[in-house]
Amino acid sequence: MARTLTNILVTRGAGFIGSNFIRTMLKKNPNFSGRIINLDALTYAGNLKNVEDIEKEFGNESCRRYFFEYGDICDREKVESIFRKYNIDTVVHFAAESHVDRSILQPETFLKTNVMGTFTLLDCAKSYWQNREDVLFHHISTDEVYGTLDKNGFFTETTAYNPRSPYSASKASSDQLAMAYYCTHGLPVTLSNCSNNYGCYQFPEKFIPLMILNMMEGKKLPVYGDGKNIRDWLFVEDHNTAVWNIINNGRIGERYNIGGENEWENITLLNRLIDIVAQKSGLNADKLRNLIVYVKDRPGHDRRYAIDCSKIKTELGWRRSVSFEDGLAKTVEWYIENTDWVESVRSERYLAWTENNYKNRINE
Repeated sequence: MARTLTNILVTRGAGFIGSNFIRTMLKKNPNFSGRIINLDALTYAGNLKNVEDIEKEFGNESCRRYFFEYGDICDREKVESIFRKYNIDTVVHFAAESHVDRSILQPETFLKTNVMGTFTLLDCAKSYWQNREDVLFHHISTDEVYGTLDKNGFFTETTAYNPRSPYSASKASSDQLAMAYYCTHGLPVTLSNCSNNYGCYQFPEKFIPLMILNMMEGKKLPVYGDGKNIRDWLFVEDHNTAVWNIINNGRIGERYNIGGENEWENITLLNRLIDIVAQKSGLNADKLRNLIVYVKDRPGHDRRYAIDCSKIKTELGWRRSVSFEDGLAKTVEWYIENTDWVESVRSERYLAWTENNYKNRINE
């Protein structure tokens, strides 16, 4: 049975990946003619500036395809009202607390949002859809649920879960809930686990934007441990085209790994970023390298992530389209050119938290 894909509820659509997904759907996808309903609680990493262009172009009365709803995914009454008001037929669930460091210090927030919030959405979808088969709940997750790898091997869709931080444990729990609603209630569910995203509009506590902005401001460039932890990097627009492929053609009850097939040691990536920032800004690369400081490793820091994404490539024909060099260059240029956005999403509370986090590790 064909899926409706007419009224799509995007959770955390004012965040990094969610806002880029909405932009991709409404501005770059001629195959989508429906409406996007963005539900966001606008916590520290969610900002309406991320969707200002969307609101202006698609939120006006002459072209009403975008709607914003302020609210918490744990608020059942709010979620139920959105399903009824917009006749939701598709959920693309991005909303999550996602920063590992914060999860170590504030685990309760992660459990509430990532586990109970996902439960609320799933249960509201089940109640509203009443066994419809032309609907879909797509749950976005992370490769961190799989744990850590040594120098060899890749995560596949059958890799056993082995979460090692409060963040990854909360995401593993939400993944299992989503699949339980499929198995127990027959809710049409698909699930994706992606590698580290990067690109425009990413909140500046994450590695790539943090390093870019610290370089521009002459601040220290903190690197955990020996800097040799390895991550696979995926440009956010490629992630979102993968999600589009899944919600259109993915098999119900299946999970799909989405990877950039692009592994980098943190310190090697930082040195490449330094070269690009120096080239784009005119700053001296050697002086930027002098800003690198190694800080005490965070607890339970996974050594390596690497995704085997052959399933989505074979079944759905997805391929990443942006090379890492091009993606990094686009990202650096965006942060250099959008200082107003950077200042608007930062707060004294955020800056104090970030600086204290790394200062404490240096002192340790």
